[in-house]
Amino acid sequence: MPDISRLDSAQADFKARFTALLTTGPGAEREVWDQVRAIVDDVRDRGDAALLEYTRRFDQYEVAHARNLEIPHARLQGALDALPSAPRQALETAARRLTVYAEHQKLAPFEYTEDDGTRLGQQVTPLDRVGLYVPGGKAAYPSTLLMNAIPARVAGVKELIMTVPTPKGVVSDMVLAIAAFMRVDRVFTVGGAQAVAALAYGTETIPAVDKIVGPGNTYVATAKRLVFGAVGIDMIAGPTEIMVVCDGQVDPDWTAMDLFSQAEHEEFAGAVLLCPDSDYLEKVARAMDKLLPTMPRADIIRAALRNRGALIHVRDLEEAAAWVNFAAPEHLQLAVADPETLAKKIRHAGAIFLGNHSPEALGDYCAGPNHVLPTGRTARFSSPLGVYDFQKRSSVIHCSPRGAATLAPVAAILAREEGLVAHAESAEYRGRN
Repeated sequence: MPDISRLDSAQADFKARFTALLTTGPGAEREVWDQVRAIVDDVRDRGDAALLEYTRRFDQYEVAHARNLEIPHARLQGALDALPSAPRQALETAARRLTVYAEHQKLAPFEYTEDDGTRLGQQVTPLDRVGLYVPGGKAAYPSTLLMNAIPARVAGVKELIMTVPTPKGVVSDMVLAIAAFMRVDRVFTVGGAQAVAALAYGTETIPAVDKIVGPGNTYVATAKRLVFGAVGIDMIAGPTEIMVVCDGQVDPDWTAMDLFSQAEHEEFAGAVLLCPDSDYLEKVARAMDKLLPTMPRADIIRAALRNRGALIHVRDLEEAAAWVNFAAPEHLQLAVADPETLAKKIRHAGAIFLGNHSPEALGDYCAGPNHVLPTGRTARFSSPLGVYDFQKRSSVIHCSPRGAATLAPVAAILAREEGLVAHAESAEYRGRN
């Protein structure tokens, strides 16, 4: 049987043990913070020279001149042209579905006029330039580039700047093909904290952006924390996680593979099943034991199940929903007979997959909604990446003379309560005319 925690919500220490499961693995220790801060400061101070040094040191990739960090458009287009028909068709289908969904997310401007002629409203504008960080490492994730670029394009972002780590000079042809497909303006072979710093502050070669989006390892996440304020960021993403609530009526092989689908990402991915049927939990454990040897990434899955996996017996589905809301998981599958009713009890989750035929894996690639989601319980207060993350809202105020005369005394009284006399006088000048 797999080495995975077995919990029961009736246990006296269940909450403590369940909470421990939700931790996101090794965090950014002081040593990581210090290393990342030094890299960020160095890139800000020395620009391209620092980028070349860190690319040589961390990626074992020797680049003679900073201009060679940029991948020519011809190479991007060549990768797209060389894409075989099956992946090309899959790419086009996924992009079309993601675009249709994203179109529904656009923020709309509004305006209304009050009785005295004062007009109030909201103006919506896209960001000018966005940085797309595409991760490398244990696996290349071309799908992440789609998920970041499509809402940016739908929002109307003028310029997309992409960075991608290239260990020993190797980069995924699929990533390059998608960059061409999405008309990414410029692509640079830089990764890690140094890429985040370059996007945030700019170098002689890489332009500074307004916002950085895209996941990465703990060094990338720490760098995003450090540069936030100088530049916008999407979120601080931790290890991926899936939580499945099941009533015991779905094939246990399906459930086992659903848990594997996130566990195969990395050793600290979360994979948790909640079910009121203890016999079914045992069936899933046996299915895991049977299927795990068939997985190419079996060692990673096994480590993830050991670190942050659990089969949990709960009293009923209502209690399961309560623990889901406590956990606020990134991905939630409701594999139950009446998922719509149960979904109404869920307040905190990044993405909710309803029914036995909605595996999380479809959401990772082509269902339509974005797969860039809040992790580590942050779904309690944050949302999936969307078009709105690439749009800004500006308030619009156009007071009529009569409206200014009405509002001026109110503003003046409140301003003087705060000791801000110039504010009060500024308002009263309009009120006197």
